[in-house]
Amino acid sequence: MAVRGKSINLFLMDGTAVGRIKCTLANWTGVAYKIPRTELDKCKEREDLKQSGVYFLFGTSDETGENIVYIGQAGARKNGEGLLYRLQEHKRDDSKDYWTEAVVFTTSNNSFGPTEISYLENRFFNLAKNARRYSVKNNSDPTSGNVTEEKESELEEFIEYAEIVMGTFGHRVFESLEEKPTNKEIKEVEIDDEPVLFLKTSKAEAKGRRTNEGFVVYKGALVSVNPTKSCPETINNLRERYSDRIKSGMLQEDILFTSPSAAAGFVTYASANGMIMWLDKKGRTLKEIESNED
Repeated sequence: MAVRGKSINLFLMDGTAVGRIKCTLANWTGVAYKIPRTELDKCKEREDLKQSGVYFLFGTSDETGENIVYIGQAGARKNGEGLLYRLQEHKRDDSKDYWTEAVVFTTSNNSFGPTEISYLENRFFNLAKNARRYSVKNNSDPTSGNVTEEKESELEEFIEYAEIVMGTFGHRVFESLEEKPTNKEIKEVEIDDEPVLFLKTSKAEAKGRRTNEGFVVYKGALVSVNPTKSCPETINNLRERYSDRIKSGMLQEDILFTSPSAAAGFVTYASANGMIMWLDKKGRTLKEIESNED
């Protein structure tokens, strides 16, 4: 079945792309906001932000540089304060000083009750955990609540649109690094016209692929255990950042790097030129592959 295009309406509320943004889609009752932490007080008169909904707090870890997200829900209160009031509470909470912007989902017709927002919070939480692009800061798994099969179908459709909006806002928090292939399928195949590449040294062996975001090294890679004397600090930092994803010298999950060289350096624990170290099954370097594409 052909993929259909989507019409997305983005309203720059402050007249700038780095300010508050409101997002709606054709044929969707949902309403989404992207709100910088510093602009939260400007939202006091937004009636739809006093409704029930689900919110995401995005930031970056000072220690590791990892992307961080906290996922929560807010119900409308008798005093009319809902989502906005909850975000203001988090802004005053010293334990959540990491977040720099919030993304909020509610509806144009104020149709979310406690059951709906509990279901959405639980589903969004699990999607983000499974994608493993962000460190999810929730202390416990949200409960899903009990919904009818009719309501579940309706909410799943809401989630599909929310995933599109979240990506439009620049957060690929729900998207796994590899949507299509499993690790059983990447032995010798090509995916989306991009070849699976191989790196092999006396101390390391890995498979990976260039993507439109950088370079993915696949789960199961055998990585060098000790750094070389000339190993750059950037590679040492990457190894420290992802140390929990290596067990007995083997990568336990796919990891996305900013470049082929960063990926090669991570695997070899050394200074590395990924453009010549990553080879396809014909023995061509990544540099040769890309030169032939010109």
